[in-house]
Amino acid sequence: MAAGTDLSKNVEQRLINLILIICVVFVQIVSGDEEEQGKPKEPAGYMRREFSITKPIAAGATLQYWQPAGNAMLTDEHVRLTNDEQSKSGAMWTTFPCYVRDWEIHMQFKVHGHNSRFFGDGFAFWYAKERNILGPVFGSKDHFSGLALFFDTYANQNGEHAHEHPYISAQVNNGSLHYDHDRDGTHTELAGCTSHFRGTDHETHVAIRYLGSKKRLTVQYDVEDDDKWQSCLDQYGVQLPTGYFIGFSGSTGDLSDNHDILSVKFYELETIEPSDEGEEAIEDYSKILPHAENAEAEREHVDDAGSTTRGQRILNWLMGIFVICIICGIGGFIYYQKYQADQRKRFY
Repeated sequence: MAAGTDLSKNVEQRLINLILIICVVFVQIVSGDEEEQGKPKEPAGYMRREFSITKPIAAGATLQYWQPAGNAMLTDEHVRLTNDEQSKSGAMWTTFPCYVRDWEIHMQFKVHGHNSRFFGDGFAFWYAKERNILGPVFGSKDHFSGLALFFDTYANQNGEHAHEHPYISAQVNNGSLHYDHDRDGTHTELAGCTSHFRGTDHETHVAIRYLGSKKRLTVQYDVEDDDKWQSCLDQYGVQLPTGYFIGFSGSTGDLSDNHDILSVKFYELETIEPSDEGEEAIEDYSKILPHAENAEAEREHVDDAGSTTRGQRILNWLMGIFVICIICGIGGFIYYQKYQADQRKRFY
């Protein structure tokens, strides 16, 4: 009887120990998941300093690989492409071309200003053949060759497209396409998304990944700074050459904002070689012509029927009042003539 009791106690003790072990393992798994969820997402590659911007910026080692232009100003905390002032444009470009085929860029930025209702124009990320050429497209040149990602804060037209602003859009250009500001680039865009990154209390995170081996471009963003990434675009059939420069540019017009780049981390990813199912390896990837299979076909610019300047609107308003006065005058004259005729009939 005693032996049976001891055996029963041993079984109970082992069962208790097993339950305790399971509980400990469960707690460790949950804790590990929470720690993993709290960690920033880093790509499976290694960071290239010459294409990155890290703090302190103005006094840091990475600044030697970048060159500012225009109205850009540097501090240890950010690269300010434009101040919150009218008619400003500035840029920041790498001094060395990038020969990495598969890459990912994590950037942090902040767009803010004194005006809560009217602001503009925005800034752009560039992977382009030519560098440090100031121009009309968010502070850089039109008819560029390469990839641009536009962070547009002001809607120039509200007729043809239905998306809200701020708006992120991508364009792949071989030098032949024009960026139409009056259409917010919709005539030549590859894809885009609405993202309310302007005027937030914290910085915005954006991850741009290009897999040349897969001809795939993806863009994700985290506006709330809570490590919850949202997809902006995911496009196949995108061909970009190696040997282009990386840059940022921003501009203001009648409306203005501060456009601040806080950090840039460039990661070289492991290249996936072409399969043996028909795709042939290219010896020189710098010879590729920029192309995107799913991009919008370029359309001719046509002015909106109701697209008028402020002076034209005032003139139209005055003309309307004048026409109304003429109509009222004619109507009054006809009424007066009829009244006079009725008065004469009373005397006969």
